Amino acid sequence: MGVFVFLPLVLPLTAWPVARLAEQRLHPRTATRLLTAVAAVMALCSTVCLALVMVVGTAQLPGNPLPDGWSDPEVRAAVPYDEVVGKAAIPALCAVVLVSARALWRHGRVRRRAHRALAGLPGTGVAVLPDDVPYAYALPGGRRDRVVVTTALLDCLEPAERRALFAHERAHLTARHHRFLLAVRLAALANPFLRPLRTAVAYTAERWADEEAAKAVGDRRAVATAIGKAALVSRGTPVATLAGLAAPGPVPRRVVALLCPAPAVRTWPSVFTSVGLAAWAAAAGTAVSAMSSANAAVTMFLILRAATPL
Repeated sequence: MGVFVFLPLVLPLTAWPVARLAEQRLHPRTATRLLTAVAAVMALCSTVCLALVMVVGTAQLPGNPLPDGWSDPEVRAAVPYDEVVGKAAIPALCAVVLVSARALWRHGRVRRRAHRALAGLPGTGVAVLPDDVPYAYALPGGRRDRVVVTTALLDCLEPAERRALFAHERAHLTARHHRFLLAVRLAALANPFLRPLRTAVAYTAERWADEEAAKAVGDRRAVATAIGKAALVSRGTPVATLAGLAAPGPVPRRVVALLCPAPAVRTWPSVFTSVGLAAWAAAAGTAVSAMSSANAAVTMFLILRAATPL
């Protein structure tokens, strides 16, 4: 077991290079899916290993509810027990569970409140609110997915730019971007080393919607203009929205990307490129993290099962 139980806690560092390079070198759809998968697997593995360390630490506390055999000297010699690390894992895991539960609860609350606020409006795919504050966002779920936009924002845009805005928000809904954003948010809460991936996915999801909007309206410049105008006049929604879907992201970078040719669609980058090397390094780190956590879990299970009297 040894060091394997601690590896998944630090292996997310291997994904830092690809988090930055994927934003610049990969198609936004590929980057979003890749980074989300890496973040989710690494967060799960690090949480499992944190729980295993916590079990060892809890077994040494007086009055713990665990079987007495788990704190025997033979068990302590077989597992990577450390008094400080084992006991520190207890509040760490509790914090992970609490902040993740709070994030899920807040996500559900905002979603329910948003749908209740639109209950009196016609059940169309677009909800136009008579509001002096310019903003727009995509609202998934309920009876149907909806795009919410205010009259103040629509008044600032030309007809072609309005079509681009609606295409952008519909792309968020079609691709279910809120699920990617929620997954990386929970992953970053589980392991702070995964925060760069959360930031990267927040950007690549917006770029993914930008590219889908440009494809739908057939005018990349109109989408770039709509994004720029919306960012200039919008001060954000007056209430919290789902998983950052209303966040404009790094607008100048998005506008520059839209003024360039459309990125090539590749399922996986070549290993002979910098982004390819970074992607393979992140994939290797993810695989090692999964194997380490599996090895530690199985070994811990066998040891504790042998130490527990029938």
